[in-house]
Amino acid sequence: MAAKPQKQTSESKKRKRVPNQKSQGAIADTKKPKFASNPRKLKPNSNNVQSKDGTKKPFKIKGPRKDHQKPSVKKDGVEDSKKLSRLRSKELAEARKKKRKKHYSLEQELALLWEKMRRRNIAKEDRSKLVSEALQKMKGKISEIASSHVSSRVLQTCVKHCTQDERNAVFMELRPHFIALASNTYAVHLVTKMLDHAPKEQLAVFISSLHGHVASLLRHMVGSVVIEHAYNLGNATQKQALLMELYSPELQLFKDLVTMKENRLEDVISKLQLQKSSVLRHMTSVLQPILEKGILDHSIVHRALMEYLTIADQSSAADVIQQLSGLFLVRMIHTKDGSRLGMLCIRHGSAKERKKIIKGMKGHVDKIAKDKFGSMVLVCIFSVVDDTKLVSKVIIRELEANLKELLLDQGESDGGETVEEDKDGEGDHSNASIQLNEGGKKDSFKRRHELLVSSGLAEKLIDACGEMAEGLLRSKYGKEVIYEVATGGADGILRPALGEKLGKFYEAIASVAAQPKPDEPEEEHILEHFHSSRTIRKLILDCPEFASTLWEKALKGKCAVWVKGHSSKVISAFLETSNSVVKELAKEELQPFIEKGDLSLPVAQ
Repeated sequence: MAAKPQKQTSESKKRKRVPNQKSQGAIADTKKPKFASNPRKLKPNSNNVQSKDGTKKPFKIKGPRKDHQKPSVKKDGVEDSKKLSRLRSKELAEARKKKRKKHYSLEQELALLWEKMRRRNIAKEDRSKLVSEALQKMKGKISEIASSHVSSRVLQTCVKHCTQDERNAVFMELRPHFIALASNTYAVHLVTKMLDHAPKEQLAVFISSLHGHVASLLRHMVGSVVIEHAYNLGNATQKQALLMELYSPELQLFKDLVTMKENRLEDVISKLQLQKSSVLRHMTSVLQPILEKGILDHSIVHRALMEYLTIADQSSAADVIQQLSGLFLVRMIHTKDGSRLGMLCIRHGSAKERKKIIKGMKGHVDKIAKDKFGSMVLVCIFSVVDDTKLVSKVIIRELEANLKELLLDQGESDGGETVEEDKDGEGDHSNASIQLNEGGKKDSFKRRHELLVSSGLAEKLIDACGEMAEGLLRSKYGKEVIYEVATGGADGILRPALGEKLGKFYEAIASVAAQPKPDEPEEEHILEHFHSSRTIRKLILDCPEFASTLWEKALKGKCAVWVKGHSSKVISAFLETSNSVVKELAKEELQPFIEKGDLSLPVAQ
């Protein structure tokens, strides 16, 4: 055994501190004045300076030296050595890339071709030649280079501009590798591009190749994009085949079982005699990781969640609603099933969950209101949520900021009608066994009054309609808003508090109707326009105050101009109005035109 090293004593471990001579000298020198140590730096304190020969010369104040900073002189030899060093480093980096990447040289060639073929001003024939050249270089290696950042972009451009025969060759080469490529960050764009340009036969082959992998790909951030893309492009049968893999392990294993006509999960369970508890457990194992990862933007996930809620018990449904409440729901309500999920969460959720949903919409209300399905969720909130202060603070305030733009938007006008349709068919997607909070406790009229009148929205709405009266009346969707506001809303909710505002609104419409008839036939007057003439006719029949204002401000003594064409329907409406005073006045003025046959009397019902 080797001898043990002797232990160092504590004295030997301590290092002797040697006094720093410079520091000692510095301490000693500090006692001297600074100028004494360097007399050359002493500035002259007089205008005359004595020279070496004893004569005095005038002192000249010199300005800053032009050559204060000396330019660094670089030698040619040093520059050459640096250039060589950079070249060697570049060559080494290239060598490492070639060693690490199997097709590095090919990718460099493809990148050069891609820069040429993707130009906008290139001729179609020249681009086709470049595409064919690139595909020829990649032949037999497409599946290997498709995952590369550069090559994937080249392939996307080639697939977009190549011939169908060339596209078929690429498809056949990629076919055995679709599942692996679907999960790759770069190759996924190539796969979706292939699906966009794929004929029906190739799309069917691709969807068939996904069998057994739908659930695993949906749990993957990148792979879920491919499943959603295929789901949106597929027909009803193909969509159902993708969905059914999420229902049961038997359907995931046996391909023949997914080709069924039944769409609803309950019908599938009945037809195949599956155990409901087994299906529920399998769907929970599939959907729970998706919920945890937040992969909730896809319509196939929304449909699967809706079907899950049709068979879920109260506890399982409440758990899903709790997980969806908040920011997640905002990302889902842009689809048909996603909006239904949103309405289910609002109707059956607790007050705390509703609050999270509404707060999650902050900053997105304008976009949601313009969406065909998202607007339905807003209508549901207005109909169900009792916390009108929160709704006014988050939703109403954002609607007011873009009110004029929203009045002409299709989504805002179409949403209410779609909601009514959804209420009729809601039994197909809601579970009767769920006995959670159903609707609100507050009186519906009181809730509407707080949201519409007390919040100040109604006043701003009437003002906006008055400013945009002509444009809204001519609009296919805006005319509905005009009618609802002018009639005072359902149950006359606007009249007690805003009667004066409505009177000014009627005058705004009458001032537009009082404009003279244009000479050019291309320009239609508001009384002759297809949409506006019908809306004004309805208002004359249903709103006596409007009929009186319109007659006095626009049509009294001027009916001769409007007794023919679309405007004749507006004039004849005065003979049917519920305002007896206006009816008699109109009848007296219109009688000569009726006798001449220019205006026909309304048929008594």
